[in-house]
Amino acid sequence: MIELFQQYYAYWFIVLAMLLGLYGILFKRNLVKQLIGLNMFQVAVILFYVATAVKPDGDVPVIDPEVGAVAAAYMNPLLHTLMLTAIVVSVGTMGVAFALIITIYRRYGTLDEVELLERMK
Repeated sequence: MIELFQQYYAYWFIVLAMLLGLYGILFKRNLVKQLIGLNMFQVAVILFYVATAVKPDGDVPVIDPEVGAVAAAYMNPLLHTLMLTAIVVSVGTMGVAFALIITIYRRYGTLDEVELLERMK
């Protein structure tokens, strides 16, 4: 069992971060805490993609003329570039979400989800 944990410790950490983020999204009533949970979930998904793209003995994807183009010897850069784009989109989404949360607080005076729904009626 310990060998299984040591071999896949990155994936166990990712699952833990994903569960914590999901807990924050589903069970917290404060909008800022829900947003932090959403961000944790996004980070866990990004880490999952990056962790699956890593090859232990892989090399950078620059073809060496002496070695040739053996695809199994190189890491796939596509997942890393896609996750870089996902990070940029995540930062933009968080900025807009925090701006909306500030607007909601100024208008209704609360960030509690239940109180907010009551005051909106």
